[in-house]
Amino acid sequence: MKPLLIRGGRVVDPAQGIDKIADLLLQDGLVRGIHQRIDPPDDAEVIDASGSTVCPGFVDLHCHLREPGYEDKETIATGTRAAARGGFTTVCAMPNTNPVVDSPALVEFVLRKASDEGSVRVLSIGCVTKGSNGEELAEMGELAQAGVVGFSDDGNPVVDSNIMRQALSYSSAQGLPVINHCEVPELFQGGSMHEGWISNRLGIQGIPASAEEIMVSRDIALAELTGGRLHVAHISTAGTLELVRQAKDKGLAVTCEVTPHHLTLSDATVMGVRDGGSPFDPLTSSAYDTHAKVSPPLRGLADVAALVQGLRDGVIDLIATDHAPHNRVDKLCTIDEAAFGISVLETALGSVMSLVHSGEIALPWLIDRMTAAPARFLGRSDLGTLREGAAADVTIFDPDAEWTVDADGFASRGKNTPLDGMTLKGRVVATIFGGEVVFSASP
Repeated sequence: MKPLLIRGGRVVDPAQGIDKIADLLLQDGLVRGIHQRIDPPDDAEVIDASGSTVCPGFVDLHCHLREPGYEDKETIATGTRAAARGGFTTVCAMPNTNPVVDSPALVEFVLRKASDEGSVRVLSIGCVTKGSNGEELAEMGELAQAGVVGFSDDGNPVVDSNIMRQALSYSSAQGLPVINHCEVPELFQGGSMHEGWISNRLGIQGIPASAEEIMVSRDIALAELTGGRLHVAHISTAGTLELVRQAKDKGLAVTCEVTPHHLTLSDATVMGVRDGGSPFDPLTSSAYDTHAKVSPPLRGLADVAALVQGLRDGVIDLIATDHAPHNRVDKLCTIDEAAFGISVLETALGSVMSLVHSGEIALPWLIDRMTAAPARFLGRSDLGTLREGAAADVTIFDPDAEWTVDADGFASRGKNTPLDGMTLKGRVVATIFGGEVVFSASP
């Protein structure tokens, strides 16, 4: 492996408080130094990063790679290629595969497959319950020994309160979080989008904010009871944000994440409303957009604004994609029949950079929420930083580059994005994993 010198970029490493124009040297798979001027070793490859931002590789705590069992939607190979294109060098795979990841053998399969075929690092999340059925705890100790970084039945909320109590108790002995998809089934069943005036106008059964908030409230109470570590996945409402804020004020071990789409899109997207449009305009053929059907649903503008504020003031711990690829058949149907989920890895940066360009979020803070913060959550001092001796995982991006989303050109098998055809500002130039370039936008 040749040394790699990244020259003249704006180096931003929130973990070290670094934000300056500098050179970055990578050698033997590790970061070797950040200095204003570095003379490259004789055999080094040099990347000119002038005008670009150089930061630690993005870390995604929540994505769906679908393998084993749903290879028509995604594979570990295609999903990690998509991750590399999006600037991610570490992704955490959710366990709702077929079969689900509820045994050490399945954890071993995912990690071995990723080692053999993956473009970036894959960490495995194990099930909370056997078969993800919500009836009996999985062998959480064995899963922890196999290397999982947390427990989740994502896609299936842990409905039974006693099971959730036990899960928080047992997982705390492993020092690992329980990551719950918080929605009360009786309140979201049959719904396809956020409950509000837009769902009424479209005649679509809605999912109320209370479906999420009731279960979040329960889980926080159980975390307080057990002392367990609770992580609330993909929060989407202002009410949930306030519950998490109160839990943090009480000193509870409660954290949360938000997705790029819940930060930047609203339920008006289901109507086909794009930049410059209004939800009060007449409906067009773009309405009833199944690509905007996601769980939890895209919420109203007030919720979006609250989430941005929560990210800015630190109540929201990190940004995670909830990358949920589907095949075309799953979305080429009525909105009631369509699967929930958006393919996000390749558009994540361009989406959230809109918050930087609008002045709502500072660039170093945004990078922190995508690098150092998830690394801290995972307890990995070697990730999410450009500290000397850390893994040579680096993302180089042009914050001002405009590009048009072309879903057909995705590396992911999932082409399901409501952003198809839209222009985003902020694009990955290169992704470096372990000191090797695994994606380059150069021809």
